[in-house]
Amino acid sequence: MKVAFVTDSGTGKTIEEMKAQGVYSLPLQISYEEENKLDLVEITLEDVNALMRRQINLKTSLPAAGMIEDLFTQLKQEGYDMIFAVPICSGLSGTIQAMKMTAEQVGIAFDYVDCHVTAVVEEYLIVLAKRLYEEEQKSIAEIKAILEEVVASTNTLLMPDDLQHLKRGGRLTPLAATLGGLLKIKPILQINQKTAGKIDVVGKVRTLHRAMDQSVDLMKQDGIDENWEIIVAHVDSEAEGHVLQDKLKAAFPDAHHTLIPLVSVVSAHTGLGCQAIQYFKRYGK
Repeated sequence: MKVAFVTDSGTGKTIEEMKAQGVYSLPLQISYEEENKLDLVEITLEDVNALMRRQINLKTSLPAAGMIEDLFTQLKQEGYDMIFAVPICSGLSGTIQAMKMTAEQVGIAFDYVDCHVTAVVEEYLIVLAKRLYEEEQKSIAEIKAILEEVVASTNTLLMPDDLQHLKRGGRLTPLAATLGGLLKIKPILQINQKTAGKIDVVGKVRTLHRAMDQSVDLMKQDGIDENWEIIVAHVDSEAEGHVLQDKLKAAFPDAHHTLIPLVSVVSAHTGLGCQAIQYFKRYGK
């Protein structure tokens, strides 16, 4: 059976970067002031940061329906029997449902795994799925079971710095944002399988560095060792990203550590200065 592996720009990678790994990718959308842009095609990460510096309200949405249909039709015409997808999670976007409906309309088999988040783990899972199918000859059922084990280990912690940005985007009440700013409260948010891919509050502290320390303490419950990936992702705040990464390296010296900019479809909601940690247990040794 010929299977096409599909994801979206929630990975933080361009269409071309994913194509180099043998994976098809669809751009999510970022909109502002009556303009609608294709993520990483018509708008860059630096463009998003520049708009946030101007305090422009940003919104994100799933890939255009026509683009999903065009890709799926193309894949069917190229002789693919099935599409296997790992898109941005259903808790943040309607992408999975749109893909399911389009595959049914086009008449091609479709299966997927909900990563219950986005970003690095989304890319890791779709690339792993392709390798398991093509190199290890695993069945789709076996692949889904393996990917879901990785998903179960995954957690993402977000430490937004700009409560006013959250207020402008409608994700925080004006009163809460004002009080938070006066009291210098820094919320710690999480998104994972247990939250069904929705953002939940796990802590509130007074400073960003205390938020970092509390996040490290939360992670110590997960038995992190040399088989884990720990990614620090920042929004236009690399210096603080290094501070956070140093704390994580001290706490979990055997894990594999990476520092990157936060993907634009998430940073558009969290605002400038946000620090994020995404961590998961790799498949195999």
